[in-house]
Formats: sequence, structure tokens, C-alpha cells
Amino acid sequence: MSPGSVNVLVLGSGGREHALAWAVAKSPRCGELVVAPGNAGITGRCEPVKVDDPEAVCALARRLGTDLVIIGPDAAVAAGVADALIADGIAVFGATRAAGELEWSKSASRAFCERHGIAVPRSRSFVADDLDEAIAFVRGEDAAMVVKADGLAAGKGVVVAETIEETVDAVHAMLTDRAFGTAGSTVLIEERLVGEEISLLAFCDGVRAVPMPPAQDHKRLGEGDRGPNTGGMGAYAPAPICPPSLAAELTESFLQRAVDGCASEGRPYRGVLYAGLMLTADGPRLLEFNCRFGDPEAQAILPLLGGDLIEIAMACASGTLDDTAVHWHDRTTCAVVVAAPGYPAAVQTGAPVVDGSLSHDLVFWAGVGPAPSVAGAGPAASAARQRAALTVSAGRVAAAVGIGADIREARETAYAAVDRIALGGRQIRRDIGWRAVARSTGGYSASGVDIDEGNRAVDLLKASVSATHGPRVLAGVGGFGGVFDVSALKSMEHPVLVASTDGVGTKVALAAQAGRLRGVGIDLVNHCVNDVLVQNARPLFFLDYIAASKIVAEQVADIVSGMAEACSLNGCALLGGETAEMPGVYHDGHVDVAGTLVGLAERASLLPLPTIEAGDVLLGLESSGPHTSGYSLLRRMFAGLPLDAMPAPLRVSLGDALLEPHRSYLPVLGPLLGGPVGHAVKALVHITGGGLQENIPRVLPDGLGVDVQLGSWPLPPLFELIRRVSGLDAEELHRTLNMGIGMIVICARRDVDDVRAALEEETWVIGEVVAEHAGVVVLT
Repeated sequence: MSPGSVNVLVLGSGGREHALAWAVAKSPRCGELVVAPGNAGITGRCEPVKVDDPEAVCALARRLGTDLVIIGPDAAVAAGVADALIADGIAVFGATRAAGELEWSKSASRAFCERHGIAVPRSRSFVADDLDEAIAFVRGEDAAMVVKADGLAAGKGVVVAETIEETVDAVHAMLTDRAFGTAGSTVLIEERLVGEEISLLAFCDGVRAVPMPPAQDHKRLGEGDRGPNTGGMGAYAPAPICPPSLAAELTESFLQRAVDGCASEGRPYRGVLYAGLMLTADGPRLLEFNCRFGDPEAQAILPLLGGDLIEIAMACASGTLDDTAVHWHDRTTCAVVVAAPGYPAAVQTGAPVVDGSLSHDLVFWAGVGPAPSVAGAGPAASAARQRAALTVSAGRVAAAVGIGADIREARETAYAAVDRIALGGRQIRRDIGWRAVARSTGGYSASGVDIDEGNRAVDLLKASVSATHGPRVLAGVGGFGGVFDVSALKSMEHPVLVASTDGVGTKVALAAQAGRLRGVGIDLVNHCVNDVLVQNARPLFFLDYIAASKIVAEQVADIVSGMAEACSLNGCALLGGETAEMPGVYHDGHVDVAGTLVGLAERASLLPLPTIEAGDVLLGLESSGPHTSGYSLLRRMFAGLPLDAMPAPLRVSLGDALLEPHRSYLPVLGPLLGGPVGHAVKALVHITGGGLQENIPRVLPDGLGVDVQLGSWPLPPLFELIRRVSGLDAEELHRTLNMGIGMIVICARRDVDDVRAALEEETWVIGEVVAEHAGVVVLT
């Protein structure tokens, strides 16, 4: 051993331990490095050992002349391996059995948290003899709950139930059927929390907790965080939901408080302490402590470490972390797990794994063993041996890690590496990091659409457009549609034509990607119908325009059939249109759709009325989805999630939710406007691009503003998902999207009940007209 060098033994056999060995090998102080027992994918020396046998581990460490042991798996912590090594005088980076009780007994951990003021969910523990009492507790709570095996279950002993009956079934499975063996002989039943989950880890030396970059892992097997829990299908770091200021607060409230609590109870905590936290509306709550690196969090976090892992581990072991530099690279990582067929229920082992990774790929191997020897000699046999060097030995086979300037670059690199790992029937999630992608949009302007700049352009052109207007133009630029006096139509008292021209925007790109262009035709017609309806006009005819880099007859037929359907339902004629093939103007595969609708109204019945006044009420009608606005943002937000995924709280696939056609409000508002209480309607507001803030002021007289009460209408599942994952504030969300309100009726407060009774669907009082903040919509 050269002066100052350290012989290191990494204990464990998974991807976490491969990542630990990789990080140790980067240290200039690394002497001989051994992983025990290791796996066939780890390059370097591996030695067989039972990680939960303290005597065997100590004997191996003595034989190797080990200076430092780094403990990877929880089983070694629970077995007291650290205690035995310390007694042998060998430095160890890992928790003692007493300190590790925070993980290996969930009920003891909850009691510890209560003693030291660490926020946890409401919960109770039960043993097998308490089965009836446990089930009575579940039914008494009258809600789906989380059921956890008290002991160690390889990261799988947690059931997040969807219903009360699933909760009861999970209790039976653990206490009666012993689904997790002795680990489930005691169960913890706790309230199911709602929020974002964060993995916050820290280096601990018995006194201090020094945090690592916060990570988020993906426990569920399927895209959109659906399916059974696993040991982890991927992770990324740092998680944007937890910025540095919040990470500091959480470190103090959870990790440092736990380290202080352990010290006060005479069991100093040295090693890695991992807090699984849920960020709820009522504040952060601890889901669990783990007394070691997470897997696959370690694979995502360790590549960000700028410091020396050996120096840090030795400092933790000796209680001198204050004297050691711990710093991190300003980069982002994404770790994507490749799992075997049948994982997590019935893993199919023995299949060959072809490692085609390149020299620059970062792949940490886990559930792999050596391949059977390939018979024969010569170049062909040699190549076969090289390409089939591994076989599946456990559920999670490998984790490919991408490093980039941001989550998008890190994901791209990780998935490129995943594509070079060949395994028949492999399971991967295609959406690792999708929540971070959703939060990285930076708002609508970062999507290439600037609402303020669009408004400025309208202001600049208003004067020029107004100069062309004669007395027959009653409303022009800036309104929902142009209004032209056609008093020659003598069959009416004073008829006017109301026209609207619009497009579908970038929703058409999403529809083309999904092969569902029919809905785009429906979107366009209904959008225009609503734009003339708000002026109390009824549609007469519609003209369309379709342009593309290359015309595909089937696509055009699909779009036009959607238009024809919508025209028929709205009682107007589809007269015709224009189809243009424009190579070089549009990108390959791009389609653009626009149209013009002309409607007819009596001049005396035009809306909005000039009688709008302070105290008038806003009634909200539900949207069918984002309609045709905000898709530049939504496409970026959900770029990391496949369209067939169904993340909670969606009840349909993401693609179905995003592509639900823009509804027409004519069927519900037409009878109201033509009925006995139609006179009570002072204005209608179609919520399109710009949301509530930009659309409501279009109908207000000078000097008036609006107060909108957030939370006064139920948020549909898609918008709840957007609110949870976007990281955008309420002002930005409601200025970009309709957030569940697609049309607003303004009427006097005395007429509210009559108007609502005349509408054949549920409505909500969402705000009122006020004399303050003229021309402004205030969200409260």
C-alpha cells in the first residue's frame, strides 16, 4: 500500500455497490478495491461473502488488509456488521445496528420520530394477533391507506392501496399469508399522503448531517407512476421540486434532528441517512428512514460528487466531517433501470444480456451473473463470448446513467445507453425524470410563445386596422371576432354578420404524433363557434385551410371529417376550403389547420351589454380540457411521459386527456340565450389563449375589474396533474391555461339562480365584477 492510500472493501452486490466502487476508484487515495460479493458486471476484484454475517465480513476484511469498509445493503446494517468491524478496529462507513433501527423496524422508527418531533403521517402498528383490530382500524379510517411491513423487505414491503378493500387485502397478505415473511409479522398502517416525494440523503458523522443533492426515484413499475411497487425503476438528481433553500430546511427538520436524536440516545449515527419525504399541502412528512444509500438513488447521486468519497467516508467514520470538503458538480443526472422479464413478481433468470455499451456510457450493473462458456475456438467463438458475457440473475439488471446540463440532456444520454443493453423481454420505464421535465418549462414564454409580446403586437396594429373601418364595422381587432353590419338582410330587424378566424396551434403537432387528427377538425370548428357565440351570434358557414409539408390524403380526410361532424352538431354548413402543399415552408410531417366561421346576429341582441357593473357575478362552465390553448407549454411539460401513460390523478391516458376535443357551448348556451331569461345574460367570455386574465377584460366597460376566487370550482384531473408537476404559480397557470373553466356567463347577482336553472349542466360562481383594479383580473 502506497503512503496515504486506503484499501477499501465495498459490501454488497447490486447497482448501488457498483456505483460506490466506481466513486471510490476515482479517489487518488484508493489502494486495493474489493467488492464483496459483487456481481459479474463489475470490473475488478470481487470476493464471495454473506453480507449479513458479521464474523465472515470481519474475517474477509482482515484477510484483505482492509482499511475502510463501505456498507451498501440494509441487511448488513440490521445484522450488526458495522458493530463487529468497529470492535475489530476497522473503519466503517455504515450505521450500527442500534442506529440502523430507524430502518429495520418501522414501528420503532415511528416511536423515535414522535420522541424527537419529526413530522410523520398518522399511523398505527399491528401484529398478527391484532388482525381483527387492524382491519377495524382501516375501515374506521374510511379511506385507502398505506400498509408497510415493519422489517426489511428489499424495498418491496410497501403497498400503496387505491381502495379500502385493497388496504384490507394488504393487511391479510402480510399478517395472515406472510407475504414478506418475518419482515411482515408486524405491519404499520398509515394515512396515504398526497404530494411530491423526495429522497434526501446526507453524510453523517454522529454529529452533523451534510446533505446530498435531493433526488426523486420512480418506485412503480409502469409509466405515469402506475403498477406495482418495485425496488426502483430509475431516479434523477437534483430534483427541481426541492431547491437548495428547501433542501436546507428539510435537512435541519428531518436528517439533523434524527442525528441529534440518535446522539442523545447513545447510538451515534455514522454513515448515510436517507429520508424519504412527502411534500404535502400541510407541510413535509417523513415516509421512512433508510440507513444506507438508496438504489437507484446512489447511481444518480454519486456521479455528481465532486469531493473524494474515501475522504468523506473516513471523516464520517471518525467524526471529523467538519474538516472535510463535500461539494457537488452543477450538473443533472438521470438513472434508468433495465429490469428482467417478470420483475417484480416472478423474475425470469438465466437469459443472456448483451452489453453493447460504449466507453463513454455510465452503466452500473446489478442482477447479473456470468454467462455459460461458448464452445469452440477462433474469432467467432471469441466474439460470442464477449457479447454474451452476462446473464440475468435478479430482477434489476442494470442502471444506465446520463449526465447533462439539464434533465433533458441527462435523459437523452441515459436512454441512448439503455438502447445499447440487449435483453429479451426487458422492462424499462420510458418516463424517468418526467416530473423534472415538466418543471423545466420555465413558463409559456420559454416555450416560444410570449403572451405579452402578442398583446403588444395587437396594440401596435390597432390604430392601423381601425383606420380601415367604416361605420358598418361594430367590433374589430382584439375582440373574439369581427362584427360587420349587414342590414340588407331584411328578414331580421337589424342583422349583422359575426366572423371568427382561428387555428388549432401546436395541439395539431400532438394530434399528428398520436395519429388522431380527426379531433383537430372538431377543435377548430367549435373554437370558432364559441367565438361568435359570445357575441350572441349563431353560426352560418365555415371555411377551412389545411397546409402541410406534404399532403397525405388520409390525414386531410380525417381532419375534414372532424370539421363536418362539428358543423353538423352546431347547425352550420361546411362550404369548402383550401389545401396547400408547402415543402420548405413547413417541417417534414408538420400540418397546420385554420378556418373561418361566419355567424348571424341581431344588432340589438349583441353581447356584451354596456350594463355590466360592479357586483355582477361570474358563472363558470366546465371546459373539456385545455381546448386549443397552452399546447406549446404542455408538449414541453409532458415530453418525458409517453402518451399512453396514466399518472395519478388521471383516469384516462395522458394522450386522451390532452387531445379531448374543444367543446362547443352552443348546445347549452343557445337555449339560455333564446329563452325567457336570456335577457339576464350581460356577457359571455370564451376562455382561450391568455386564460382568465387576458380574456375577461375584453368584455368589461372602462373602470371595472374582476375578482376570481380560486378553488371555487373543482379542478379536473388533468389540470390537477399540471398544477402538481409544473412548478408554476397560480398566476402563470391561469394566464396560460383555462384550468377547467372554458366559458363564463356574466349576470346580475339577482339573476344568478334563474340563469343557473336554465343551464342544463353544473356551473360555479367563480367571481364578481368590481370597481377596483380597472381592466385587471385578480386571482384570490
